[in-house]
Order: sequence, then structure tokens, then C-alpha cells
Amino acid sequence: MSEQTLDQPAGTISPVHAPDRDSPPVAREMDGHVAVLTMQHAPHNFLGTALFDALLDGIRWAAEQGARAVLLRSSLRNFCAGADVTLFDSAQSGEAPTIGVVELLRAFDSLPIPIVAAVHGVCLGGGLELALACDLIVASESAKIGNIEASIGLNPLMGGIQRVTERAGAARAKEMALLARRYDARTLERWNVINRVVADDQLAAVASALAHELANGPTVAHASTKAIVSHAVSHGVAATDDAMHELQSGIWQSEDLKIGLASLAAEGPGAARFEGR
Repeated sequence: MSEQTLDQPAGTISPVHAPDRDSPPVAREMDGHVAVLTMQHAPHNFLGTALFDALLDGIRWAAEQGARAVLLRSSLRNFCAGADVTLFDSAQSGEAPTIGVVELLRAFDSLPIPIVAAVHGVCLGGGLELALACDLIVASESAKIGNIEASIGLNPLMGGIQRVTERAGAARAKEMALLARRYDARTLERWNVINRVVADDQLAAVASALAHELANGPTVAHASTKAIVSHAVSHGVAATDDAMHELQSGIWQSEDLKIGLASLAAEGPGAARFEGR
């Protein structure tokens, strides 16, 4: 769902760069072991077929590059102001939009490396759902965030209800979807919808540092962590206890475990330099 009134104060966030007319919807670059995906789909990164496809391509590209973490950010005034309203043209005939929502969500969830979202400006409707598909969300102090779909007779279409339920509980998920309000980042941090709030001028540095910290960690173990969390959400704690041995099996053959154990014996905890394999 999109937001047409975008009232983020001008100058609050400095764009990463200004894309030209021929820029792709998502710019891609490797920063060390971090795959940086920068949305630049003017004017406000409205989610439509072009941005969906570019995000899917970006996630696949990150895997092909051997990235050990992904940073998803925006170079525009807003992170993402929701869906491209042309997606709802089919609603006039009573049909749901035909776009690969589940495919995109599955791609984010199944990617075996952490994804960090750096959120600034307006992050509403599908924009919030895109951020919720990431593993960690860092938001700027002035960000305005919410599920606003009910204001046009919808509810969140990209997994927003279930992911807020997962992060913050049923009562908060109902509140956000039913009332369709914007929230400040500090409120949503308190509710556990987002992970961290930072000063506007620190967002880029903090999100990048967090992505690099994850990329320098034990990549095989991180993949196992994502898989265990997803399994627990889908199947519950008891079933995940039963599946845990299998979900952790790759760790025991990893070079990073050998490095970590050797470093522990030689230097104590926290000094290991992992290789991501």
C-alpha cells in the first residue's frame, strides 16, 4: 500500500547519492564482504514490478558474489513509501494484484546470510513489510513507520501482520493494522518491531558497521541461526528442538568453528577472525 502524502521534513536525511533517470531501481555494490543494495526507484521507492524484480535480482546477486551480509538502504528521501498504486488496478474487478510477494519474502528468509535494513524517512505499508522481511532493522530517529493499508480498505498484503505478530505479539499487530497509524521509531523499538534507533546523521554509519560486524562473523553459524529461527516461527519450539541437530549440522564441518576454537584456546573469547566458510 502506498502513502501519497509524504511529509518527512526536507533535509532530514542526506541521500547516499542522487540517481539519474537511467539508474536501475536497485544499485548493487560489494563493500568488503557486505552486499549493499541501494533502492533508488524515484520518487519514493514505490513497490511495483520493477522494484520487486530488482530486489529479487539483488538478493540472488548477493548470494552469487559470496557476500556474508546484506545491507538494504535507500538513496532517496524515503526508505519506501509503500506500493505502486497501479498494482491495485485489478481491484476494480475484484482481483488481487498479481505480483510475487511470497517469492520475495521467501528469498529474503532463505538467504543464508543476515540482511540489515537501514530505514529513514517514510517507511509505510509495503515499505515496512519489506523492512520486516529483513533480519535486523536500524531506523533513524525521525523515521515515520506504519501499516497504513486500512486507510484505503486493505490490510497488509506482504506479510506485515504475521511479522509484527512474530516480533511484537498479536495485540500490537492488530493495533498497527487496524488503526493504520504512523509511529515514531522509538515507539516501535520499544514494541520490538524494529531493533535499533539512532540519530539521523548516524544511520548510515551504524547500519554499515552492523552489517560489517555480521559479515565478519561465523557465516555458517549465522545461516544456521536464521534457519532455526524460521523453523521455530513455523513449527514451534518443541518441533525445532527435534530439528535442531540437523539445522546445526553444517557448523561442525565449518572452517570457522575450527578457527574459533583455536582462537579461544590461544587468546580467549572474542579474538577469532572468521573466514566465512
